[in-house]
Amino acid sequence: MTTLLVIAKEPRPGRVKTRLTPPFTPEEAAALAEASLADTLDVVARTPARRRVLVLEGAPGPWLPPGFDVVRQCAGGLDERLAAAFAGCDGPALLIGMDTPQVTPELLTVDFSDCDAYFGPAEDGGFWALGLAQPDPSRLRGVPMSTPRTGAAQRARLTGLRVRQLPPLRDVDTAYDAALVAKAAPDGRFAAELERLAGAGR
Repeated sequence: MTTLLVIAKEPRPGRVKTRLTPPFTPEEAAALAEASLADTLDVVARTPARRRVLVLEGAPGPWLPPGFDVVRQCAGGLDERLAAAFAGCDGPALLIGMDTPQVTPELLTVDFSDCDAYFGPAEDGGFWALGLAQPDPSRLRGVPMSTPRTGAAQRARLTGLRVRQLPPLRDVDTAYDAALVAKAAPDGRFAAELERLAGAGR
């Protein structure tokens, strides 16, 4: 069975979702980040897995459900931190971030019996999911992160593997993204928090 990894930042004002400010304040952006993270962790908790790991920058809070191991992110760039997350696994693993609260257990229920990797492209040119049957950190180290070509560069690192592609999803980076993601998952905490902020005059 697969290990599910979630890489995330503690939702603290000024440290997360800075591209949401403006129009949101740092406190509002952090509240949206916490809701997105809570939705993501809830989905992972409901997905069959060998192990569930939160790879965290910062400290866990009341948004963390039971059943997760918490591992501190290593130092270095995002590529090094993702590589280290996979290095801590001893079998098939699927990694996602905290920016796609519209994800579902169905999307995360993967089967490596006839493939070596899963790749989930993001609509901004990055990727929202990466799965490896054999977690090889070298598949991630040196990939340029947070660029419009990140997804293509990471996908190229999977050359020679049998890859299954997951559906593209939209990351929550901007207020425009937030509105579209909330529509895609209207029953989640993220959508409720965005609606609450709108009702407060946002």
